[in-house]
Amino acid sequence: MKTEEKERAVLIGVNINHQIDFHESMEELKNLTIARGMLVVGVIEQNLKSIHPSHYIGSGKLEETRLLLAEKKGNVLIFNNELSPSQLHNLENELDCRILDRTTLILEIFSERAKTREAKLQVEVAKLQYLLPRLVGTGENLGRQSGGVGTKNRGSGEKKLELDKRKIETKISELNRELEFLVKERDTQRKKRNKTDIPSIAIVGYTNAGKSTLMNAMVETYKKPENKKVFEKDMLFATLETSVRSIHLPNHKMFFLSDTVGFVSNLPHELVKAFRTTLEEVIEADLLLHVVDYSNPNYQKQMQVTTDTLNQIGASDIPVLYVYNKSELTSISLPSVNENDIYISAKDRLGITELVDLIVKQVFKLNIECMMFVPYSEGNIVSYLNEHTNILSVDHQNEGTSFHLQCTESDYNKLNQYVTNRVLPLAGSV
Repeated sequence: MKTEEKERAVLIGVNINHQIDFHESMEELKNLTIARGMLVVGVIEQNLKSIHPSHYIGSGKLEETRLLLAEKKGNVLIFNNELSPSQLHNLENELDCRILDRTTLILEIFSERAKTREAKLQVEVAKLQYLLPRLVGTGENLGRQSGGVGTKNRGSGEKKLELDKRKIETKISELNRELEFLVKERDTQRKKRNKTDIPSIAIVGYTNAGKSTLMNAMVETYKKPENKKVFEKDMLFATLETSVRSIHLPNHKMFFLSDTVGFVSNLPHELVKAFRTTLEEVIEADLLLHVVDYSNPNYQKQMQVTTDTLNQIGASDIPVLYVYNKSELTSISLPSVNENDIYISAKDRLGITELVDLIVKQVFKLNIECMMFVPYSEGNIVSYLNEHTNILSVDHQNEGTSFHLQCTESDYNKLNQYVTNRVLPLAGSV
């Protein structure tokens, strides 16, 4: 069976007024292209004071592009910035190849990787919203369609372009209705989890920072089955769907951990909007683990992109632990903890237990330390304490069992009739 040949892409970027991060942005475009499964065969860069209004690049670079495409047998041209409808139209007329801009490329990656019905719907909505203002009619597309049957000019009718737009708007509405149904289902599941008083923790960060690797390291460390691991691969946007796992700790504590889609600079607005429902796992979280690729020279810029995106979706007030991953590729000794910063290697499983200790201090900081006495006749209460609290010591007496334990505020109130003494609150409690 013949293997399908990869598309051969030439990348084009315009550095407007000597942008500091231009070369990093072009490197990321290259990685996005590879993530789409294409082969990068050439790169063209141009310094300009402003984008050329008709073709994005000047006439000289346009000719250079034509020659490079022919020389390298390129069949895809990818621009580092968003193209206007007229630029896209003009470039398609000038060059005999497929034209993509950065936004379209990211949309294609998302479309290819989406697995669940919800993710597929979100991507489709984003693609249609991006396409809508870019419909450009030519020839008969702009010709008036007759408003009546068997007549030449009776009624003005509608432009085909307008009909196409209406079809797309109708399709977007249909998809959004189906999405709303799926969102309600997801919301119901989330509310069920919230009712259990179990903390929810979301892993966020720049794409390819190692979020899924970290999740799998925690799943593995706390002995969840192999089939509970999530997909991980060293490429951009390996994860598109939110996966939620319950992490059970040895001291009977438990939390929900969710792995989310990665962020990227210049993430299309349509995608941020479309994936808002998926990112609600982030908005509803009690704590965020902001995973950073500490080995990347541009990690600070990537952190800022993630922070900006979190602000866009309304997650700016949620407590954050900064997890500096891939630190094994740097000179720092592992694991290393500095207040809310921790340096780890998810791949080598270094710093996982230290990270969990930080999580426990953050999300269980409202725990109350107390003494409870449970009669032997109430075995169901003993089972509940064993499952939901951190038992520090046990003393079996004539009439029942005395427990020295740590529990949540809600469990303390629920089991108040068994409390014999409340010890001083744990550090950081209210």
